[in-house]
Amino acid sequence: MKREETMFFNTAKYKNITAEDLNDKIERGEDFLLLDVRTPAEHASQAIEGSYLIPVQELAYRVAELPRDKEIVIYCRVGNRSAFASTYLARLGYNVTNLEGGIAAWSRTDHAALARVS
Repeated sequence: MKREETMFFNTAKYKNITAEDLNDKIERGEDFLLLDVRTPAEHASQAIEGSYLIPVQELAYRVAELPRDKEIVIYCRVGNRSAFASTYLARLGYNVTNLEGGIAAWSRTDHAALARVS
């Protein structure tokens, strides 16, 4: 179930998605980019399979790497950095969705096996 939320710093609207909804998107084979905005060390230790890493502090410099023609689902550890990144990218006109609870929420679900752990 997707919900539109407005956080205190979210003036550009973006959607939120639960870990279960993300799993459904993956199982349906939907075409989207899964973007991890954590640090390289966090990504190396655990990541959702198939995710692309751009640390949030590098996002402004690397935004050209992101596709404008598909949805971008963004995650971090618990959802704060990804909410910031979602706001930033939505303001630039990208179609973005924030994973509620981040990889911490993902790891507590049955599909956590899709997360790569080093």
